[in-house]
Amino acid sequence: MDMEKLYQERLARYVTAMRNEMPDCVPIRPFVAEFVAKYAGYNCQEVTHDYRKAFEATLKCCKDFDWDATVPNMVYVWTGLTQAVGLRYYAIPGIEIPPDVGFQYLEPPEEEAFMRADEYDQLIEDPTAFLYNVWLPRVSYDVVPIGEPVTYRNNLSFVKGGMAMLKYFIDLGAQVERMRKETGTVSAIAGILKAPFDILADKLRGYIGLTMDMFTQPDKVLKACEALQPHLFHVALTTADPNKQVPIGFWMHRGCVPFVNMKTFHSHYWSTLKPIIEELWRHGHKVLFYAEGNWDHHLDSFRELPDGSIIYHVDKGDIFTVKRKLGDKFCISGGVPNTLLSYGTPEEVRAYCRKLIDEVARDGGYIMDASAIIQNDAKVKNIKAMTEFTREYGVYSRGRSYLQENKGDSLVNPGITPTSKTRPGVCIPWEEKLKEIKEISGDEGLFRRIWEEVDSLGYTYIWQILVSF
Repeated sequence: MDMEKLYQERLARYVTAMRNEMPDCVPIRPFVAEFVAKYAGYNCQEVTHDYRKAFEATLKCCKDFDWDATVPNMVYVWTGLTQAVGLRYYAIPGIEIPPDVGFQYLEPPEEEAFMRADEYDQLIEDPTAFLYNVWLPRVSYDVVPIGEPVTYRNNLSFVKGGMAMLKYFIDLGAQVERMRKETGTVSAIAGILKAPFDILADKLRGYIGLTMDMFTQPDKVLKACEALQPHLFHVALTTADPNKQVPIGFWMHRGCVPFVNMKTFHSHYWSTLKPIIEELWRHGHKVLFYAEGNWDHHLDSFRELPDGSIIYHVDKGDIFTVKRKLGDKFCISGGVPNTLLSYGTPEEVRAYCRKLIDEVARDGGYIMDASAIIQNDAKVKNIKAMTEFTREYGVYSRGRSYLQENKGDSLVNPGITPTSKTRPGVCIPWEEKLKEIKEISGDEGLFRRIWEEVDSLGYTYIWQILVSF
């Protein structure tokens, strides 16, 4: 089989659907995590702690299932890296939890939040410095706070953590190429985005702490979201697909009703997220809204975004309502209940997929997938049923798949203005470093370029820990 030809056919099909158009058939793009371990004969500990096994498990699934696209490693949190950094907020399979259970995020009690209620000003002034000086010593067992004696384990944390992250990202790129060359499968997403408000709730103040802050100091919360905004945009933009074909993955957590009320959604969550999406679109990048939970209350807000700028993934929401409200503007994905894939029969899965194809995918602009990330409780026969039925039944008689450049939108947008002392992508500005150099007799531009390139690696390290790990 010509894998490059197969890859191009699948890529064109996937891209056509994401443009909210009609391809030759419904694309299949399952977000499979611990399921790949089960299928390949591994347990959760093996694929979480040794990403090479996770890669091989993904490749096996790509070879055995007729999928158009999937994620190179949906078990993305490599616990070998989190241990190297010393991160304390994960329960690791085979250590804190049984080997056959997926890793768990451990949110600290309110009184032990990784950011205190009186530290907003520090975060707002310089988010990157705050992450290194305040946040990292609290989330790591090994990193010591500023002012305390430096330790051997502190130094090793940065060296081992940085080297491990570099190795992982290099190997992840190679995995994307293996998927293409060995299986003809498209990497479903590239890049990562989280909302400023969700970052505060997930990794800094915690959900309870942030809820209390919305009563006691909502203005500070808004300024913090605004300070985080340009950095999260920078992370998304610099990790996105340079070919602008596959979307940036955006994981939506606790910014919706009932976690927050509608007023907070508009004043804090949406007001600081919407400009990021619009600016990414202006740069030609689509964003996959992976709407974990039920975001049906906010569909009218999402309609404010430019046509085609997002792909909307449905989890607990009513996919038929989503189709009615957003289907004219955006591609929709998901909707197959994970409970059905875990506890249903192949016949029930096929019947539900038929309903989705008939009612949601009828005019194109739909991608078949489960409602949420598929873990190891899903039955193999049900994943096969979803795949095979979609390939057989989801054929369009008048559709066609083709690639074209995504040029984004010409909307008038002033961009995202940094509000903090240090701009995105920078730890120590060249202007500050220059003051330490007594005299430059050669090419200052060369020194500056290399300084900024290497300095940006330090920036990438801390922001990837925050956003990805």
